[in-house]
Parts: sequence; structure tokens; C-alpha cells
Amino acid sequence: MINITLRQLRYFEALARHGHFGHAAEACAISQPALSVQIRELEDTLGMQLFERSARKVRLTGFGEEFHGRAQNVLRSVEELGDMARAARGGFTGRLRLGVIPTIAPYLLPDIVGRLAQRWPELDVHVRETLTSTLLRELAGGRLDAAILALPIDDPGLSEVELFSEEFVLVRPETDRAKPMPGADALREMRLLLLEEGHCFRDQALAFCNIRPSVTGDGLDGSSLSTLVQMVGAGLGVTLIPQMAVPVETRSAPVAVARFAPPAPQRRIGMVWRRTSPLTAQLGEIAEVVRQSAEKSAPQL
Repeated sequence: MINITLRQLRYFEALARHGHFGHAAEACAISQPALSVQIRELEDTLGMQLFERSARKVRLTGFGEEFHGRAQNVLRSVEELGDMARAARGGFTGRLRLGVIPTIAPYLLPDIVGRLAQRWPELDVHVRETLTSTLLRELAGGRLDAAILALPIDDPGLSEVELFSEEFVLVRPETDRAKPMPGADALREMRLLLLEEGHCFRDQALAFCNIRPSVTGDGLDGSSLSTLVQMVGAGLGVTLIPQMAVPVETRSAPVAVARFAPPAPQRRIGMVWRRTSPLTAQLGEIAEVVRQSAEKSAPQL
């Protein structure tokens, strides 16, 4: 019988994810030599090499790729055993690992976390803010319990609950406040400032304007909505932002905000989690808390 430990699997998964011994060791809160020893022992136990090693990076071998998928399944199942115990005890205690996309996190998280703490005082909320693709990968790997993001996701392995919809608004320089509201056709002729590639909000803005991703202007992309709004205030162009971001992002910039005529562009926000999660009932309650938070925070334009 091959003796593989959960510790080795966790270290293996971290190294596969980071592709670097130092970064993986830091993520696991151990020394790099200790991580290297555990990986080597795992390879010796298997009698197979899991990683190709170079001076700067490590990558999975063909066998390592296959092993990685199985290891993720094992680690996810172990996490769900703990979740089963939490669900059976009743109430909601322990750690909640919640992922949120960057175009939602700054505007809803403070109220959401406050509401969760009030309802479940013993709940320890850990927040992960990153792009949709990363959230889905970490959710599938068992490193997150749930994620708040833009729908649809269309993953048969995930439960998907729609929470609310919100419109996009146009942000333009204050000097353009009195100008007629442009439609999608007119926006295609303007310098439209967008988030960097990888943000789902970028794709939604492009879809509204019917602009192909390959023809998106002159590289004036921003890493955050705050950056985009400040660029607009400096006269570099116009942008779209979700309605929930207006109070925070426009308060210190010389910009004008305007709503589109119907049908206005909008996005659907939802919460997703693994269908196999034993915490399904509790996560459904959390989804309702998020919905209430969004209703309270919705700005009046």
C-alpha cells in the first residue's frame, strides 16, 4: 500500500499552482527546504517524477498533470468532510472562504461582512478578491466555499443563484455634462476606457458597444474602476462603470454620470458554490444576506 499523506498532497497542489518552490512554501507557511523534502518523498513513494525543475520555474510532467487532477479531488473531498461536520452541528461557525470579483468587492463587502458578523458571530470570514477565472478554479479545487460574481457561469458542477441585476452608467468629463447622451453606436467612435483583459466587466462593456476585443483602442486600459474614473476626469476619454460603484468612485473626480436610455446595459450578479458542498443550506442563507446588502447599497441616480 502506497503511503501518501494529506500534507504531501497539499504541498504538491501548492507547488503545482504556483510553479515556484519559494512561492509555494510561502503559501504553505513552511520553509522552502521542508517543502522540497516533502515533494521529493512523494515522488519517491510514487516512483514517478511529478515536476520538471529548472532554475526559475517548475512545471508538471505528464504524469504530474494527471496526478494533479486526482489530488485536487482528494483534497476537495477532505474539505467537504469538515463541512459535513459543520453542517451537522447546526448553526454556522468556523471559516467561510468567500471569493468576490474586483468590480463588486469594494462596494458591497463592508456591508456584507458586517451583516454576516451580526447574524453568525462565530463565523470567520476569509475574503479572496480576484478575477472570475481564478475564483472558479479555486472553487473547483476546494480552496473557496463560494464566490460572488457576474452570471452566467454555466458550470454543471456549480449551484448558481441570481442575486440582483444592475445597470451600467456612462462616466464622462464634467465639461461634457450637457452633451446629448451617446448610444452604443456613438460610443464606438469615442475613446472608451476599459479594464484590463481578464475582467468580465470589460467583456460586458465591449458586448454592449458591439466592439471586437481585438480592436479596443490605444492601450489605455485600467487595472481598476477607480483608475478608469480618474483617467476620465483627466480628459482621456469616457468609461462605463456599474451603478454600485458610482458613490465611491466619482466623489473625488471631475466627472459627470449619466444613465443610458432603455434598454440600458446591465449585468446579473449571483453567487455560486459546488453542488456537492454539504454547506448548501447555509450558503443559500448567505446568498440572501448578500441580496439584502445590495438592495440597501443601491445608489439613487
